[in-house]
Amino acid sequence: AVVSTQSTGGRIHQIEYAMEAVKQGAATLGIKGKNHSVLVALKRASSDLSSHQKKIIPIDDHAGISIAGLTSDARILSRFMRTECLNHRYIYGSPLSVARLVASVGDKAQTGTQVMGRRPYGVGLLVAGVDEAGPHVYYICPSSNFYECKCMAIGARSQSARTYLERHKDEFKDVEDLGELIAHALRALRDCLPNDTELTTKNVSVGYVGRDVEFTMKDDEDVEEYLKMIEGDDKIGGSGSADPEQGAEDTMETQ
Repeated sequence: AVVSTQSTGGRIHQIEYAMEAVKQGAATLGIKGKNHSVLVALKRASSDLSSHQKKIIPIDDHAGISIAGLTSDARILSRFMRTECLNHRYIYGSPLSVARLVASVGDKAQTGTQVMGRRPYGVGLLVAGVDEAGPHVYYICPSSNFYECKCMAIGARSQSARTYLERHKDEFKDVEDLGELIAHALRALRDCLPNDTELTTKNVSVGYVGRDVEFTMKDDEDVEEYLKMIEGDDKIGGSGSADPEQGAEDTMETQ
């Protein structure tokens, strides 16, 4: 079947459907400071009997990603990114620059928007990395476009997080302390939750990388020290008692 046919209005509907999958995934966001890049993500469990799905994936010592959308598509892209980094290290003996890594993913994703019989990847990626130019945060869209950002939030209810980030975006570039940067990220992420839900060690993941720090993931009890930093802070966003899109997300296996 041809899935990449343009409409008379110049739009490719399959790309728009893939972008909807990103909007239904659990929220994740990235921030870059003076020396570090940070990723935080909400984790979901498909049922009370299952574990929470991992949302942050290490790529190399200097880079990692967080995902919103179809996890199966994310696994394919993360494996491709790891292979690209491995090949570059083998040939040149140095880490692949974050900009070239992101561009290679964009090129791979573009074929799904053009070639007959394929579909776009239904996942959005936030890439955090550090290279000679400093820390970076990139957003890779299912349309195969990619953007370097000061900070970015994607996924369900992410508008509340973007509101927080827009309010504080000029502060991040001067933040040298990693803990302070993670606290900002967690405050923004907390605004994506309904009013009757809080961040816990079970539903949040943290990943960070710096000029002198390899990419590191924190889950479960390791996150508790960062959650204590924002205890007592007022919650700005969030509304309602339940996520109206939760049923759709479980059906589509988006995370």
